[in-house]
Amino acid sequence: MDNESTVSEFILLGLPIRAEDQGLYSALILAMYLTTVLGNLLIILLIRLDSHLHTPMYFFLSHLAFTDISFSSVTAPKMLVNMLTHSQFISYTGCISQVYFFTVFGTIDSFLLTSMAYDRYVAICHPLHYITIMNQNLCVFLVVVSWALSSANSLVHTLLLAHLSHFRNNTVPHYFCDLSTLLKLSSSDTTINELVILVLGNAVISLPFICILVSYGRIGVTILKAPSIKGICKALSTCGSHLCVVSLYYGAIIGLYCVPSSNNTSEKNAIVAMMYTVVTPMLNPFIYSLRNRDMKGALRNILSRMK
Repeated sequence: MDNESTVSEFILLGLPIRAEDQGLYSALILAMYLTTVLGNLLIILLIRLDSHLHTPMYFFLSHLAFTDISFSSVTAPKMLVNMLTHSQFISYTGCISQVYFFTVFGTIDSFLLTSMAYDRYVAICHPLHYITIMNQNLCVFLVVVSWALSSANSLVHTLLLAHLSHFRNNTVPHYFCDLSTLLKLSSSDTTINELVILVLGNAVISLPFICILVSYGRIGVTILKAPSIKGICKALSTCGSHLCVVSLYYGAIIGLYCVPSSNNTSEKNAIVAMMYTVVTPMLNPFIYSLRNRDMKGALRNILSRMK
């Protein structure tokens, strides 16, 4: 490439793995991806088939499961193809598309986790008004707004990225087309892109996270007002799974985007990104099934019908 030129494709360097270990890690990542898809599909199936799970919390959980499948599918299949074929290329159009869908599903995750936190807040702090407040119209509205805001946010980032016509290099030190990594490769002025990332990033990631913290703060205050072992156990049983998923999701994001860049190498960034693009979506079905009596009961009911 010239020092400043347009590009028709990018080279993804992939994970920091030795060539002789590619086969082993490919099998491991494939197993994790299939577990993600099958586990989350099972959650969607159980919620749809069991009438006891037709509640706001499981309505949001089914959408979260679908989003997790989609989120992993944006990066994992292409990474596996590159590892198995020993090809590192991705077209410019494919790269831009990957940025768009990665941002969409990552943002929807944030909004859905916030909606689930609000659902738990209403259930514990206002139990008598729960059915009235968390009605079907509100649940559908929250999901539709999540999709609309996430799509608009991603579209803005993607259009601004597409306007960057010149790149110093077409080698991406990552296993997928990460927006911030691509901006570093551009020789065009990226001031507007970085400003939009700062503003919209706070709007779609930081604000939902603050809302989650406020919701659980109010839940904690409510529990402390009438402390009892039974009340604490009930709160933990209904909120524990959600808190685990929130910790995994935001923990990875904080480690990747909030830690000073001088402490992060491209290899560390790729490994941390694996946590929330592959590992976290894979763990969600286990967290919600192993810690949830309703999900385990629904699974037993479905299995008993099949006998």
